Amino acid sequence: MKQFGGPALFLDRSDINTDEIIPAKYLTEITKEDLKPYILEDLKLPGFDPKGNKTLNARVIVSRANFGCGSSREHAPWVFEVNGITAVIAESFARIFRQNMFNCGMAAIELPKDKIDLLFAYSSCADASVSVDVEKQTLTISGGGKEESLSFEVSPFDKALVLAGGWVDYADGKY
Repeated sequence: MKQFGGPALFLDRSDINTDEIIPAKYLTEITKEDLKPYILEDLKLPGFDPKGNKTLNARVIVSRANFGCGSSREHAPWVFEVNGITAVIAESFARIFRQNMFNCGMAAIELPKDKIDLLFAYSSCADASVSVDVEKQTLTISGGGKEESLSFEVSPFDKALVLAGGWVDYADGKY
């Protein structure tokens, strides 16, 4: 079974849109792999480096509200997929982005603001990491010698999509 989690990248802003996730000028690329070097290229945050080790090593993104807003392009989850991102955790997601994540077999986890704030308390830890158990609907964040576990909700269908590896694998197994 696919492992969900790993080093965390904290993007402390609401309304991160799909053009910041993968700029529109790259939507003509032929394969998902061709998108890989352009992850978060246009995202402007103090101290953020889209080519830095924190970005390149990240397997989980933690952010604020309305993540993935803007255009409904599938390329946004695809660039995460080819870069090894297995989960995005935020207060809320744009509806189509969220469903595209599940369709690609990645976890889009919504948590209330107080739980997101708790996760952001780990953002200063160089070793901040999140493990996600989609089956049990729990996640554990660790860093700086501390650890916290939280539960989350996901619909049975979306959970089945993620556990199957995405929509295509789910359909292959069902039909």
